[in-house]
Parts: sequence; structure tokens; C-alpha cells
Amino acid sequence: MIKQEDINTLRNKKIETQSLFIGNKQIPAQSEETIEVTSPIDGKFLTTIANANENDVDIAVTTARKSFESGSWSKAAPQERKKILNKFAELIEKNTIELAVLGVRDNGTEINMAIMAEPSSAAGCIRYYAETIDKMYGEIAPTSENILGLIHREPIGVIGAIIPWNFPLMIASWKFAPALSAGNSVVIKPAESASLSLLRIAELAAEAGIPDGVFNVITGDGEITGKALAMHMDVDVIAFTGSGVVGRKILEYSARSNLKRVYLELGGKSPNIVFADTQDIDKAVTQSLGGIFRNSGQVCVAGSRLIIEEAIADEFTDKLINESKKLIVGDPLDITSNIGAIASQDQLTKNLSYVKSAMAEGALLKSGGKQINQELGGFYMEPTVFSNINSDMQIAQEEVFGPVLSILTCKDEAEAVKIANATVYGLAAAVWTADLSKAHRMVRSIRAGVVHVNCYGGADLTVPLGGVKQSGNGHDRSLHAIEKYTDLKTAWISL
Repeated sequence: MIKQEDINTLRNKKIETQSLFIGNKQIPAQSEETIEVTSPIDGKFLTTIANANENDVDIAVTTARKSFESGSWSKAAPQERKKILNKFAELIEKNTIELAVLGVRDNGTEINMAIMAEPSSAAGCIRYYAETIDKMYGEIAPTSENILGLIHREPIGVIGAIIPWNFPLMIASWKFAPALSAGNSVVIKPAESASLSLLRIAELAAEAGIPDGVFNVITGDGEITGKALAMHMDVDVIAFTGSGVVGRKILEYSARSNLKRVYLELGGKSPNIVFADTQDIDKAVTQSLGGIFRNSGQVCVAGSRLIIEEAIADEFTDKLINESKKLIVGDPLDITSNIGAIASQDQLTKNLSYVKSAMAEGALLKSGGKQINQELGGFYMEPTVFSNINSDMQIAQEEVFGPVLSILTCKDEAEAVKIANATVYGLAAAVWTADLSKAHRMVRSIRAGVVHVNCYGGADLTVPLGGVKQSGNGHDRSLHAIEKYTDLKTAWISL
């Protein structure tokens, strides 16, 4: 159970200037440059992090390559790697409150969600992939009796992971946990505005016994540090979650360097479709609210387009708006807050600009739309709901990444599918209906990597997460994620 007093003891703890974490130790950046970190809770200076340059990145990658080639991890016995990863997860769980509060001070996620989605989720992910280590078998090909065809699965080498600011521990673990389970070494580059919790768990990785150079964290500006990692000739894979603009650059960097494999999760404009035959309207309202407003809408799979069948549109909209007004937007380190802060002033400004553009295009502002809690000094925004939306509007096409919901209506199933697919994205979706046949038809018809039925969210590590269209490629989570971090090698043996 979360106790407010435990959170308060860590709320104002001084955070020293952060170095890079390379080779199981903190080292200063050769650049000697730093980036100031501002807390979105109160808009005040929090700490500074190192701003790594190309030389710093090269040191990290070279260290990771040396560790990989040494075999200290890549050739370690499966049971040994499993034991260490489970110890790593145990240490994260032991430091759950510290890690959660540290992350919230950095990016503003409400503490109740942060504990569940960050350290708890990361520990669970590490345990999940630890259990795969001694259960991933090679194959024997069906050949003639004088041939033995073996298919080996091998680690690739050095994995670069570039992580966004909204859920740094969770999303990073989706990448480094399967990479480590397969025997790779990793270099993680967090977002400039959410590096602190990943730097801390790097220390825990070393404490757990992960060998020198296997788990490295470098911080810095995306245009410098991130580019250098993506361009490095000795990085074998880049796994990225973030914007489509940056994703395109990473593909370009791969082409300009060593043709490293690139896996991209680029967000979405996810449709949440509610049909008139939905059995539990109240549940649909509650989960639709969570689907867009948790973490202030800063969620890749956020249900930012609510598509309601006309017969229930007015009733559903009224209920949703009434419930949205009950949500408490406030200090994310207060356990009574339902919604925390926007991660930065830049993101808040972007969110408010979408409100203005939507109104200029004729959308009807039903609730919210303003900055609030300015007396706290941080970055807060009301849950915002628009109706009178059509698919051509900017707010129905572009990912806002904020607490802004667009409501559209449909006449029937066919129109719902048309509206749902009318964006360049295809990450997630949801369908609410009592008709099982309709649900299956919708799952097949909607172009998205994940389609929820009679729920929004909740898919766990047992199933993959990945997008289609401009939401990216490759999959995080599930056993399929390991495919990104392993090579298949054929041994064709004449007997």
C-alpha cells in the first residue's frame, strides 16, 4: 500500500549532478557539458545530467562491444544469466518507492500510475524474460538422412535503445530485458527530461551482478547523443520509441552507417469505438476516460479518438464529460491526484496550440482546454473534450500526446471502420459491443497492432505490442520481442 509519508520523505531529496554510467561505474562526460533538468511538478531546477558527445558515445559502445566479445555475459551459462536478472528485478522491487518518486519528479506522472507502470512493470518484465533464457531452444531441420540441419539462435551484439520520457523504466525494460536475456550488451539513451530513474537502475544492474559493460546508460541531447548512437558503426540494432520525425532520422542514420537493424514504435491516433449495443456503458465511460487522460494523455496507445454510434452519442458524451470533471489534476506526488503534470513547458504549449487549432477548424470545446494549477509553478492542463470532429481536422489526424479527446460519431459498423482507419497511424484500438461476431469483424477490419474488445488497455507481457502503417515496425513484449535481438544461424552438416 502506498503511504503518503513515504513519498514525502523523498519528495525534496537533493539529486546530485548525474554522470554517464559506462562499464558499471559513473564517469563524467568528456564533453564536460551538462543539461539542466526542470521538474514539471513545480517548474523548478531539479538537477543536471551529462550531455554526452560523439566521443562519449563511442566509449560506451566500445565498452559494450568489449563486454560482448569477452563472453562475460553473451557466453555465460543460461542459469547464471537467469539468476542475475532475477536479482536485478528483486533490487528494483526493493527500491520501488525511491524509483517511482524519482521518476515522477523528472516527468510528472501521477504517483499511483508511476509505481505500477514504472518500477513494478520493469521488474515484472525482467523476470518474464529471465524465465525465457533456459527455455529458448534451437531447431533441427527436416532433412535427408545424410544431412543434419541445425538452426542456432544467437545474440546479435550491441543493442542501442533510445527511450522516450513518458514511461522510461517500462519502455526501456521492454527493450533491454529481452536483449539481455538473449545475451547481448546494451547502451541505453533516455530522453533528456526523463533520465534519472534509468541511471539509478543501472547502478542496481551492477549491484545484481551484470558484468562490466553489459548495461550502459548515456544521457544527452537527441540531436547529438542519440544521433551518434544511431550512426555508430559498431551498434547492431537500434530499438526506438518516440516520434515519427525522429524515427525517420534513425532509419536514415542506419542507411548512412552500417545498415543496423532499426525497430520503431512511433505512437498513434488510436480509435476507441463504442457501439449502441454495449452492455456496460458506465464501464466503457470509465475506461475511455483512463484510456485518454491517465498520465495526462502522454501514452502511446492513448484512445484519443472516441467514435460513438449515433444512437447513444449524446448520452455517452454527457456521462463522459460529467465524469471527466471529477478527475483531480494536481501534484503528481499526492496520492489523491488522478492526473499529474504535463512533462514539460514545450509539451504544454503544444497541447494548447492543438486546442486553438481545433476551435479554429470548427470543433466544439465541450470541457477543459486550459492550463491550470499555475500557482504550483509546474505544467498542468485540464482534461479536454472536443465534439463536432471530422476526420479531416488536424486534431483527428495528429498525435497530440496530451489530455485532449476528440469525439466523432458513426452511423454503423462500416462507417466506424472507415473512421478508425482514416489516419496514417495503426498502433492500438478498442471496440465496445455485445455482439461477438461484430467484435471479431472489427478486430480483422481495424488496421492496428492491438485491438481491445470491451476494455481499453490491460494487455500484458504475454502478448506483443507493435504498430502498422506509420506507427512503426517490430514488437515489444511477449516471446516475439526476442526475435529482434537474436540472429538465426544455420549449420548444414554432411553425415
